[in-house]
Amino acid sequence: MRAFKHPALQDLTLERVLYALSDPVRLEIIRYLADVPEATCGELDGGRPKSSMSHHFRVLRDAGLVHTRSVGTTHLNSLRADVLEARFPGLLASVLAQR
Repeated sequence: MRAFKHPALQDLTLERVLYALSDPVRLEIIRYLADVPEATCGELDGGRPKSSMSHHFRVLRDAGLVHTRSVGTTHLNSLRADVLEARFPGLLASVLAQR
């Protein structure tokens, strides 16, 4: 299985981050990941189709919000809070405060 691509800090754009956060499903994923170190895709799918969730995870990865790593056949996802804070100070905290 090939490794996932994650954008570098300097490649994160506010437009992509805000676009990724504009979807309720993706926002729900980010809120969940803010409370745990890592979560599998199954923990985050909420009963939604795998194809739909694959799309959401790709958008979150491409925006730089989520880091995904493979352990065997399992994908573990974590929030890139430190990267987001370095690039856009206070943004993630503001988003998470709006629960």
